[in-house]
Amino acid sequence: MLSKLVKKREGFTLIELLIVVAIIGIIAAIAVPQLLNAIQRAKQKRTMADMRSIGESMEIYQIDWNFYPKDSDTEGIRLLNPDYMRNPPINDAWNNPYEYTPYANDQEYSIISNGRDATPGDQSQGETHLFDDDIIFSNGQFTRWPEGVQR
Repeated sequence: MLSKLVKKREGFTLIELLIVVAIIGIIAAIAVPQLLNAIQRAKQKRTMADMRSIGESMEIYQIDWNFYPKDSDTEGIRLLNPDYMRNPPINDAWNNPYEYTPYANDQEYSIISNGRDATPGDQSQGETHLFDDDIIFSNGQFTRWPEGVQR
């Protein structure tokens, strides 16, 4: 008779479910912005690695020809294929085209990624702190690069 009075408890109460949903929401609110930031940092690193590879290929081209490719924008980068770099990347990690510019009678060059926003910006030398800032690789070294905490 006593067993008939005691109900068997099956499932979760509404309060328990609401608590679980709230905890999941808090974890997501913390994790999602960090994940998005990590994705942008990874895109910066990939862009910098690609720019360094293009620059190394430009140096080899210059040794062979005694000048850097004369064509500007992506055409200068395409000239590296296939002898100096197989399938050189013409777009950065944000899928925006690199800007390649030869200057000083084709004895110097710069490769620019306009960053996440794809808009040309400040091209002063030194470190940057925004994902939208330009990254510049010029004559074998970075003259504008991401450093520290990015926003």
